[in-house]
Amino acid sequence: MSLVVAVDCSTTAAKAVVTEADGTVVGAGAAPLTTSSPHPAWHEQDARSWWEATREAVRAAVAASGRGAEVAAMCLTHQRESFVAADADGVPLRPAILWLDGRATAEIAELGSPRVHELSGKPPDTTPALYKIAWLTRREGAPARIGDVQAFLAWHLTGRWATSVESADTLGLHDLRRRDWSPELLALAGLEAAQLPETVPAGEPIGTLLPDVARDLGVPPVALVAGIGDGQAAGLALGATAPGVAYLNLGTSMVMGTSSDAYVTDRAYRTLAGVRGTYVLETVLNAAAYLAGWARDLVGLSVEEAEAAAAAVPPGAEGLLVLPYWNAVQTPYWDPLARGAVVGLHGRHTPGHLYRAVLEGVAFELALHLEKVEVTELRAVGGGARSPLWVQIVADAVQRPVRVCSAGEVSAAGAARLAHAFLDGGDPRDVPVPPGHDVAPQGDYADLLAVHRRLYPQLREVFAELAQVGSGSSRSGSRSAS
Repeated sequence: MSLVVAVDCSTTAAKAVVTEADGTVVGAGAAPLTTSSPHPAWHEQDARSWWEATREAVRAAVAASGRGAEVAAMCLTHQRESFVAADADGVPLRPAILWLDGRATAEIAELGSPRVHELSGKPPDTTPALYKIAWLTRREGAPARIGDVQAFLAWHLTGRWATSVESADTLGLHDLRRRDWSPELLALAGLEAAQLPETVPAGEPIGTLLPDVARDLGVPPVALVAGIGDGQAAGLALGATAPGVAYLNLGTSMVMGTSSDAYVTDRAYRTLAGVRGTYVLETVLNAAAYLAGWARDLVGLSVEEAEAAAAAVPPGAEGLLVLPYWNAVQTPYWDPLARGAVVGLHGRHTPGHLYRAVLEGVAFELALHLEKVEVTELRAVGGGARSPLWVQIVADAVQRPVRVCSAGEVSAAGAARLAHAFLDGGDPRDVPVPPGHDVAPQGDYADLLAVHRRLYPQLREVFAELAQVGSGSSRSGSRSAS
């Protein structure tokens, strides 16, 4: 059987696996990535580290397999919306700007519109690169090249500045219905098409590994198959291309997505390009396991201690609600000025109450996300899916079964599916039900969810006023000090 190398270059690490056609992993490797935050809301990485970490991870995985000569293809998946500005030789001109970067609020307010949503499939928000690219071109000028993570890695692997349509789409510059760069959106960003990568459909070859690069990695000069973003790749591996099935990544962020044959848009989700001409309807909350970790650090509890304390608290945390907008709000409000809130505190509340309210708050948001998306089954992965308490809370909040899928590099598994389908001519969407266990609803949060649903609409103007007051607080402090 032929082997493939699949790489997931995520926000925190590059992870590589060598797999057989049935998905069996015969070698794995990883290398960490670091993120810098030079200013509030800024999140950057050195794009050169994407290549260095990918190279290290692939070399380790191939060496662990002992079967580098049998590798017949390679495929990438990656953090989405992040981009690098480079010169004509592909050398980065500045740190790469990441998907969670929030510097472009002024550009979102100015450029975001229903027309942009109609064309790109993405409601105005902090995540699409369009607004951060506009921020960049206005302040630093337009670079010779702009590329997503796959384009930068493909340049190093094959010498071609190219990516997949499905990866390039997450930059927010595509006319998604046509699956091509939009002149209208490019003009908003201050770019021309010549500055962007060439695109090919996911599952088709970008090029062949350069001989020196292949030798260094320990594999033959095989085809680099165009991959997709990590969210879509996870959905592919989990079989979320079947009707009514959705992937749920309960990780740093909470991301849920399901497949659609038709191009549709709504503020209830963001629309992405899927494989084989399909689309993905995806919801997102940029604070899930991140918020759980923040709460544990705040009260000084380990994961085990926090879980035990929260499990001892009754559902509803005795009237404590958390609005989990620590990193603004995406679905369904798309408000970069929104902030987190803890509502209902009283003297009986303990760290266990707060932690349970955090887990419930994220689950309540997922219930809101599902109101306009037809989903009958969720397939869950990510750090949060390893918490039996959190998964049960999610199932109870959304009143749907949740299949907790076995641990593993699920996004890399999706990239491997694309590479194997390229080799055998199959359909990468033909995926069996993944191994795992099912969690059925046991309770009902309907009354508390109704209260939670009212929180953001009633606090929206408060958040906007807080943002204005906060921007002037340093000046007020200076006057007081003088």
